[in-house]
Amino acid sequence: MSEHAPVIIDVAGLGLSDDDRRRLAHPLVGGMILFGRNWQDREQLSALCAEIKAVRPDLLVSVDHEGGRVQRFRTDGFTHLPPMRRFGEMWMQEGGREGEAAMQAMSAATAAGYVLGAELRACGVDFSFTPVLDLDYGASSVIGDRSFHRDPRIATMLARCLMQGLLQAGVANCGKHFPGHGYVKADSHLEIPEDERALEDILSDDAIPYEWLGTTLTSVMPAHVIYTQVDPLPAGFSPRWLQDILREQLQFQGAIFSDDLSMAGARKIEGKDVTFTEAAVAALNAGCDMVLLCNESVNSPGGKSIDEMLESLETALERGDWAQDEMSEQRRLALLPCGPSITWDALMTEPRYMRALQLLP
Repeated sequence: MSEHAPVIIDVAGLGLSDDDRRRLAHPLVGGMILFGRNWQDREQLSALCAEIKAVRPDLLVSVDHEGGRVQRFRTDGFTHLPPMRRFGEMWMQEGGREGEAAMQAMSAATAAGYVLGAELRACGVDFSFTPVLDLDYGASSVIGDRSFHRDPRIATMLARCLMQGLLQAGVANCGKHFPGHGYVKADSHLEIPEDERALEDILSDDAIPYEWLGTTLTSVMPAHVIYTQVDPLPAGFSPRWLQDILREQLQFQGAIFSDDLSMAGARKIEGKDVTFTEAAVAALNAGCDMVLLCNESVNSPGGKSIDEMLESLETALERGDWAQDEMSEQRRLALLPCGPSITWDALMTEPRYMRALQLLP
């Protein structure tokens, strides 16, 4: 067992190559993130997840599977989950007794969390990067209907319900994108957005779900956004945001993931172009427990850039540029599923699952 396995990588195909197995066995690799290209059907996905676990049972098999337009698996029986905005709209519906619409929206969000988590686990997937806690200002194209609501109170309650549903399926959660990506228009996949609001404005609005959900969130992913009045560094590379504010002020105890280090928002730090390794070291030193490097299995020939990053991250460790953290490793292991999963066939007749399907909007 590695003292700290912080890197989450991906693979190119529907099964593992020898190179994939070698990379997944690397002591600095702690997990894998799946994409649509890794999906053919449930049987293939289950076999792929079993292959990953055969390399190392403690590897965290993860996916961006939120519902709406961010849902990697959509066919062969997977439920099409609504975008999170749909639950916020349910909450706001008029008619019935006072508060009834809100209660129905909360039940539906819990049901969505259970369906999402149970279907993933039935195929061997451990974890999904959800829920989005960003507020819906109507400005951000990359967030948009992935957000529950503009009101942080409604967004918090619906996220809590979704997380409860995930927990019933034995699945941990990830609040994203701290302290909030909903206000800026720019897409951090393509550029580095800047948010010019004051710290107190962000903490009293966008970031407050993280405070209210502090004891329920098992992990958080910071935004590749620069909050110019707080720190010249993007939040995911900022000790001020991750250590001073998230850990110390908001008392968050769970795991912190970097957002994808291959995104444009992660390739420059204070105006300087950085390598994947430099970005990873900056994120780990800022307070991230784990760093994601996505799509390099297909973007670089034969996944060469993944090998280069792992090798140079090992060299950086030996040089003392970053240090392994036993607490970080414990937080990673805590994200593995709790309780046994059931088979897909058993899930199809499970009363809780069947009731959850009825409650979905």
